[in-house]
Amino acid sequence: MCHARDVPTAQLVPTERPNLPLLTDCCTPVVREVIKPDDAATLAAGFKALSDPARLRLISLVAAHTDQEACVCDLTEPVGLSQPTVSHHLKLLVDAGILTREQRGKWAYYKLVPATLNALAGLIASPSR
Repeated sequence: MCHARDVPTAQLVPTERPNLPLLTDCCTPVVREVIKPDDAATLAAGFKALSDPARLRLISLVAAHTDQEACVCDLTEPVGLSQPTVSHHLKLLVDAGILTREQRGKWAYYKLVPATLNALAGLIASPSR
């Protein structure tokens, strides 16, 4: 917005415009596949789920257990949070496809989903040449 009310319009427009290179003159071509919008939304949900330190610790704890699977009863104390809070974090990780949940009697068991973790890691990994 221009606030120079007393300046004639002709004086506000620069008389010389620099010649800008065409996009094709300066940009390199896309040579790899670009992420599709739906895939971007899915991966963004995964990164959002990973954006909390407690959830990262929970993933690390599950990964450290045999078969990358752990009971919720094994996860509460190490992260120092209440069971309802841990269950909330685990639900977000399940909703993002990072963990699966299986009910066994009164306990819930959580397991890593390697394909989801690999997709997230692959997006931010530097491409090999």
